[in-house]
Amino acid sequence: MKKVWKKFLPAGLAILWLAAVMPQAALAAAKEETDRFVHGTRVNNVSVSGMTIEEARHQIEQYYKGYYTLKIQDAEGREASIKDTDIGYQLTVTGDLNEVLQQVNENGRKSGPGEANYYWVGVETSFDEAKLQSILAGLPFVTEARPTTDAYISPYEEGKEFSIIPETVGTELEMERFAAVVKTALNEQRTVLKLQEEDCYKKVRVSSTDETLNRMLDTMNRFREVTITYSFGDRQEILSGEEIAKWVKGTSGTDIQVDEAMAAAYVQRLSETYDTYGRPHPFHTTAGNDIAVNGNYGWQIDQAAETAALVAAVKTCQSQTREPAYVRTAASRSGNDYGLTYVEVDLANQHLYLYENGTCIVECPIVTGNVSRGHTTPEGLYTLNYKERNRVLRGKKLADGSYEYESPVKYWMPFNGGIGLHDANWRGKFGGTIYRTSGSHGCVNMPPQSAAVVYEHVYKGIPVICHNNQ
Repeated sequence: MKKVWKKFLPAGLAILWLAAVMPQAALAAAKEETDRFVHGTRVNNVSVSGMTIEEARHQIEQYYKGYYTLKIQDAEGREASIKDTDIGYQLTVTGDLNEVLQQVNENGRKSGPGEANYYWVGVETSFDEAKLQSILAGLPFVTEARPTTDAYISPYEEGKEFSIIPETVGTELEMERFAAVVKTALNEQRTVLKLQEEDCYKKVRVSSTDETLNRMLDTMNRFREVTITYSFGDRQEILSGEEIAKWVKGTSGTDIQVDEAMAAAYVQRLSETYDTYGRPHPFHTTAGNDIAVNGNYGWQIDQAAETAALVAAVKTCQSQTREPAYVRTAASRSGNDYGLTYVEVDLANQHLYLYENGTCIVECPIVTGNVSRGHTTPEGLYTLNYKERNRVLRGKKLADGSYEYESPVKYWMPFNGGIGLHDANWRGKFGGTIYRTSGSHGCVNMPPQSAAVVYEHVYKGIPVICHNNQ
């Protein structure tokens, strides 16, 4: 029978073997651990426990593609949530996760409930702003908010004084500010946003005790004593305080609100009553006839400018006299708008008269446009465009470079395009019926001596009235 021998290592050799093997295993385990985040590590609010850097990156980016929710709480405790999928939220890690892992390792890789292993790295976020704005606008604490209003002055009520309507403190949000703090919270990956801590609520800017508002109240209650008087020469139009008070809609902050539509309607009535532009102008001829002449001449109120000026005048709450703003003006606001200084061209009687302050200082026979050739001088009320000495009047330019006619004149006074008053030294006779077959190309031909006197007295803008009345 054979004996079986059990072989044992001497105790000393066993210890030496363990001492050689164990450090290598420990080093391998330690290396494996330092490549991963310790238990309880959170980066940007996402758990990355036991993950490598790449696994952590993937985990963070994926978390914000379907698991992220921002909870919004209003001042009254109501809550609403915005999910990442609602707004197409996406996140890309741009910060250095390796640096975070180094911090974990340098801190001794401590873990457990008492350890604060919370870190943040740089990220880039994107989301659909139009969808976000739509969601914010439909939140209950936006659509059901109680308005916050400033104190203001009541609108006009017949038989009552103006009074202050007190301010109200509601739950209305400043939407621009609200949207901004929500975007910031999303960019910071916050999970809870408390609006009461973010200064999002609309504030009262003007209270019922505001000194400016109370002074304005006193002013507005004096409106019934205010009058605005419009001057139209020897005529006046008075806007009473009682009428002005009807235009006052109250206040916005410390600004008086005036009904611009009512002011515009009043200015329109003034225009309809006092404008003369584009309307027939009554004229008493030197021959003794009362006629009407037409032309682009007369007074015309600038309704838009005057409405704005009237609103501003009302807001001062002071009585005043004013003239309206005009688009076009004329010579006089009293009597006929062309005034007492003008040139009268009597086409029927072939005579010209120059009146200065109501007195005829020049009269002379004339020759006007050739009727037989279709050059009849047009009737109408015009104004002198300018005056010029020593001008050559030319007709149509011909193919050979010459002109249909060339007439040098010493005194040129145009009033209707190329039609004007001028001397005609080539004529031996004026007046009568010369104009019917041997008249001008449309101008008013005058004896040279008379033209010189007229030239001396006329000026740019003087009315020129042409009529063909027997």
